Amino acid sequence: MRLRDLLDESVVKVNLESVDKEECFEEMIDLLVRAGRVTDRAAALAAVRERETAGSTGIGNGCAVPHGKHSSIPSLRVALGTSPRGIDYDAVDGAPVRMVFMILASGNEPGPHIQALAEVVRLLKTPGFCRRVVEAKSAKDVLDVLDAEE
Repeated sequence: MRLRDLLDESVVKVNLESVDKEECFEEMIDLLVRAGRVTDRAAALAAVRERETAGSTGIGNGCAVPHGKHSSIPSLRVALGTSPRGIDYDAVDGAPVRMVFMILASGNEPGPHIQALAEVVRLLKTPGFCRRVVEAKSAKDVLDVLDAEE
């Protein structure tokens, strides 16, 4: 699975405005809503919040992968945001989050959701990937970094 195939400039935001985790969830879901990829904002937000109650999706090293599943999501949806100044996210290592991959999936098809999470983890293990994404100046630049790594 290539995440780049699921992303375009409409769902990539450089310089997120969010200062905390809750604002981040809303800002990322709003990207997906404006792009026409999510129609039930409230359900998507509830799915992400529900997943977060199981443990922080701030996985460390400045990265977070909020995700959730809901029947209103027809197929895999992904958004990517960066915050060079950092977001107070309650990450497992206590550090601010600078890169956020949001993944939403249908509640009926766990396979694509798991594949997308696995690809994110693979990318995050790539030396220099996070730094290059966070340093990108535009959504196009972020997509170029992602395309080069995949």
